Amino acid sequence: MIVRSTEEITDTERDVAGEGWRSKRIILGGDGVGFSFHETTIEAGTTHEFHYRYHVEAVWLIEGTGSLTDLDNNVTYVLEPGSMYLLDEHERHRLEARTKMRMMCVFNPPVTGQEVHDSSGAYPLVAATIGG
Repeated sequence: MIVRSTEEITDTERDVAGEGWRSKRIILGGDGVGFSFHETTIEAGTTHEFHYRYHVEAVWLIEGTGSLTDLDNNVTYVLEPGSMYLLDEHERHRLEARTKMRMMCVFNPPVTGQEVHDSSGAYPLVAATIGG
């Protein structure tokens, strides 16, 4: 059994931030459960483009408002608390935060926690060391 709180991982190596975003990686590949689980915040007034070529991501917005644009099909969706989206086709996408957004995210395959977005917005596929 694994029990963790976001409070205990704050300001550790599991707490990763970039310009306008922060990701608290609660479960990582090294935990050996086949997915990773993150609390991600996107700052109000920021825009971010991502393309997870190697990962499927499910996102549930629990606080804030914004929009999600599918850049492959030029379709925009309004996001508000309770919205969920699944990037099951590795869609290139843009997130625009009207207010600070807090989301719970699941990645499969799991991320290790050491990835950084490349120039396309993707995480590289990195094999996890179980228990590491």
